[in-house]
Amino acid sequence: MSAPLDWAGLMRAGLRGLGLTPAQFWALTPAELMLMLGMGAADAPMGRDRLAQLAAAYPDEGAKDGTD
Repeated sequence: MSAPLDWAGLMRAGLRGLGLTPAQFWALTPAELMLMLGMGAADAPMGRDRLAQLAAAYPDEGAKDGTD
């Protein structure tokens, strides 16, 4: 079971820190609020090597002559 949410702390962060109105705060899901607060795991940006892998796996049609 996961830990209970600190609603008082989240409300302070949302209302005071982010400047949300109460209606805006309560319209968010906990995941959306955590994202807005910069909390939680985030994927690392794609590197040059991964981009090259994707380009090789999914080449653009007609890329040699500049057409699609």
